[in-house]
Amino acid sequence: MIKTISSIALAGLIAATISGCGGAAPKPEADFRCKQENVLAPKWTCNPFAEGAYAGVGIAKKSAAGMGHMRRVATANGRSDLAQQIKSQVKDKVETFTRTTGDGDAETVDQVTTAVSKQVAKINLEGSKAVDSWQAPSGALYLLVTVPESTVNGEVKKAVKTSFKNDQALWQQFQSKNALESLDKEFPTD
Repeated sequence: MIKTISSIALAGLIAATISGCGGAAPKPEADFRCKQENVLAPKWTCNPFAEGAYAGVGIAKKSAAGMGHMRRVATANGRSDLAQQIKSQVKDKVETFTRTTGDGDAETVDQVTTAVSKQVAKINLEGSKAVDSWQAPSGALYLLVTVPESTVNGEVKKAVKTSFKNDQALWQQFQSKNALESLDKEFPTD
């Protein structure tokens, strides 16, 4: 009888050990939802997006000056975010444009890219506006600020055309120099 009880106790102990250590605790799945201040927030607060527009997020901390002041601060911060995004995106687009349409011998293309980048950096974000808002638990105000792509793209095209016109004399001078060098190679005088 003692042998039977010992066997049952041993079997129970083994079963408890196996079931208790049967596997590692499941790892919690990664949570990729948007969170601000450790609470779920609208997706645009993490990844600003609006169809047909450039989008940026402006944030203003809670202020004793009131919601109007916070809205102005958040709008200004959102426009600053827009300006930085637009500047880098336009620079990439203009460089791609000049690479794909340039002649290879067109040294003034670099000057055009620089001129356009400087002009675009000064683009007035006319037409930008706050299209959504969210207030965080701390009282901070998040604004989604957008500007239509068509507005920015129109300004970029205007800047590119202006830069090409400004550099037209340099371009013609460069082409003339190349033509003269080619002529010298064809008909050497020395």
